[in-house]
Amino acid sequence: MPKTRGAKIAAVIPGSIAAQIGLEAGDLLVSINSEEVEDIIAYRYLTADENLVVEVIKAGGERWVLEIEKDYGEDLGLELAEAAFNGMRRCSNKCVFCFVDQMPPGLRSSLYFKDDDYRFSFLHGNFITLTNLREKDWERIFRQRLSPLYISVHTTNAALRAGLLGNREAGLILEQLARLQKGGIEFHTQIVLCPGVNDGKELDRTLSDLAVFFPALASIAVVPVGLTAYREKLYPLRRYTPEEAREVIRQVEEWQREFRSRFGRGLVYAADEFYLLSGWPLPEAPAYDGFPQKENGVGLTRIFMDEFYREVKDEPLKTPGREGTGRRVVVATGELAVPVLEELITAAKARARGLEVRVVGIANSFFGSQVTVAGLLTGQDLVRGLSEGKVAPEERILLPDVMLRKGHQVFLDDWTVDDLRVRLGREIEVIPTSGAALARALLG
Repeated sequence: MPKTRGAKIAAVIPGSIAAQIGLEAGDLLVSINSEEVEDIIAYRYLTADENLVVEVIKAGGERWVLEIEKDYGEDLGLELAEAAFNGMRRCSNKCVFCFVDQMPPGLRSSLYFKDDDYRFSFLHGNFITLTNLREKDWERIFRQRLSPLYISVHTTNAALRAGLLGNREAGLILEQLARLQKGGIEFHTQIVLCPGVNDGKELDRTLSDLAVFFPALASIAVVPVGLTAYREKLYPLRRYTPEEAREVIRQVEEWQREFRSRFGRGLVYAADEFYLLSGWPLPEAPAYDGFPQKENGVGLTRIFMDEFYREVKDEPLKTPGREGTGRRVVVATGELAVPVLEELITAAKARARGLEVRVVGIANSFFGSQVTVAGLLTGQDLVRGLSEGKVAPEERILLPDVMLRKGHQVFLDDWTVDDLRVRLGREIEVIPTSGAALARALLG
């Protein structure tokens, strides 16, 4: 017997419309006004109407058809179990720089899933390539106004993009962006930059081509390719050198100046990693025009630093013996962020004279030495980097929660924070990954 498609109800808000008509957790929402509910977007779109015909299969198997009258936009009061009830759409590309292809074996299965789903681009800001959209997907994007979307462009050179993505359809990117623009859809873009492949003159070409889509084009992030030690039999790529990173910054900032004169905003922004790798200071906050791509590592360090300095500035000067001083702390992080954190800690020490803080940059043995960010450190890396002799018994260890699976105390290698406490025999405190949280943890 074929499986009934629909959305499983996870919870019903007490007193809501759904509660009043007898819907319960475990029921299956099949259709609204004869249209299948395939994801949370469809649910929100279809339930906006004032008059609804809702088809539900109860947990016991009974089929209900309910007629509902309500105010326009009023919510039914359902919490659904998943965002996409027919599964997330997989990526069909063979990108030469795909990070998933560089993952070591033995990790949890969800880490090997390659998604390329336009619905999650709209819902969560996931970057997509547009290579797997069917005509009905395009129609839905325009009909339901799924805007903004987040697009991985990488290059506007059709032949080069097809090669980079390993997909003949990838060369249609300019036509696809023009279609989004014509349909009134705003989009943010990213360029994963690979040394000697799509940088230099190719980057100039891409930025020039993309500029014609403003204002539908909301932002462009230029981020360096991420590489691990597991690139056997893959396309030969390498990391940017500090001098090459400085050249990328010069190139991006030159385009920023031109875009500001034309559009009143910078439009293109280099990832923090380029600045940290080059040793150049990060731009001030106004240069990021509201931080449209902070989740993509663009301006996140500037936000972190400014939060920290605001918190420290407001902190009364502490003297030895007062609460919050006289403590010894180790802040563990990825190697890339060490200079930034050392600068911040100098400011913290000026506000709390009894405070002793060290920054320990942890080498990434799990993914390889080219991976230098905190978010990809594992429990095993931390044990190696903080083992006996490297941390004194009285030192408390601070870890940013970016190292952990969201909502869990679990690292990428499935080690837990408790595992770390046992192996190290030290006090460990996990704090939110923000400048304000770090300042509060240091100053008490």
